[in-house]
Amino acid sequence: MDSNFEKYLLNLTNASNCLKKEVIQSLWSGYGEISRYQLFDSDIETVVVKNINVQASADHPRGWNTDFGHLRKVRSYEVETFWYKNFAHYCDDSCPVPKFIGEFEELNEQWIVLEDLNKHYPLRKSQLSINEVKVCLKWLANFHAKFIDRKPLGLWKTGTYWHLETRPEEFEKIENTELKSKAQLIDEKLNNCQFQTIVHGDAKLANFCFSEDGNKVAAVDFQYVGGGCGMKDVAYFLGSCLSGVACEELEAELLDFYFIELDNGLKSREKSIDIPLLKEEWTNLYSYACADFSRFLLGWMPDHQKLNDYNKRKLEVVLKQVTLTSF
Repeated sequence: MDSNFEKYLLNLTNASNCLKKEVIQSLWSGYGEISRYQLFDSDIETVVVKNINVQASADHPRGWNTDFGHLRKVRSYEVETFWYKNFAHYCDDSCPVPKFIGEFEELNEQWIVLEDLNKHYPLRKSQLSINEVKVCLKWLANFHAKFIDRKPLGLWKTGTYWHLETRPEEFEKIENTELKSKAQLIDEKLNNCQFQTIVHGDAKLANFCFSEDGNKVAAVDFQYVGGGCGMKDVAYFLGSCLSGVACEELEAELLDFYFIELDNGLKSREKSIDIPLLKEEWTNLYSYACADFSRFLLGWMPDHQKLNDYNKRKLEVVLKQVTLTSF
C-alpha cells in the first residue's frame, strides 16, 4: 500500500491501522484495481478502495490501445469521482449506491474510498431468475425517476460507454454500410427525445450487488454515468443477463414491469411528468437503444455473443424505420 494513501485513509476514518484484505477486481485495461480494506479501531469496519493509475496502459484485452481510448478512460474516472462526490447522495433506498467517503491523489494515481456494500448486498450473480431481473429493473426505474429532471452537469453529456461520439475507432471498423450511414441518425433519435434522465451507462449484471434474499440490489461502477434515454440502460441490462430467445419471449412483460415501476417512482417523487407520453416515447425507443448498442459491438467485436438473432432483428427494424422517418 502507498504509505501516503495509508496515512490519508487512517486519518479519514479515525482508524489506528488498516489491512488490505483482498483485491476485488482489476480495472479494465490494467488501469488499477478495486480492493477491500479492513479498518481497526474505527466506526467503519471495512471500505472499498478504487485505486486508479491514469498512466496509459498497453493491456487492453481486445487490443484497443490508442491515445483517444486512453483519454476516454481518464475522463471516465473523473466523471465517476464527480458522481460519487456530487450525485450519489441523492440516491435513496429505492436505488442504493455506495456512499462516498473520500478521495486522495498523488502523481498519476488516485484513490476513491467508498462504502463497502457487502454488509447489506453481499451477493454477486452470474445468472438471474425472472424475479431477480425485475429487482434490477426496479432499481433502474427508480434511478431514472430520481434524475429525470436533472441535468448531467459534471457528468458525461451523453451517458453509456458505447456512445457514438466517444467510439470513432470502433465506428470505422463497421462493415455494415447501411448501419454506418444511419448510425448518426439513430444516435440523434435517442439524444433528442423529449424525456431525458441520467443513465447509469454500464448497467450490466456484474455491476449489481444483491441482498441475501435476492429482493434488493445496489449498483456500482459509474464511470459512464450521464444524460440520456432510460431505454439505453434497460436494453443493455436485459442483454447482459438474458439470452436472445429469453429477450424475445419476455420483452413485453419486462418492459411493462419497468414502466409500472417508473410510474410509481415518478409519482412517489411528485414529478410533474406526462407519464403516458413518456412511456409511449421510450417504448418506441427501446429498439433504437438495442440497435445503438449493436452498432458498437459490430465495430468493437462483431462475433460477440450479444449479437444474437434478437438484436439483429431489432437492428433491421430500426434501419428500416430510419429510412421512413424524417429527422
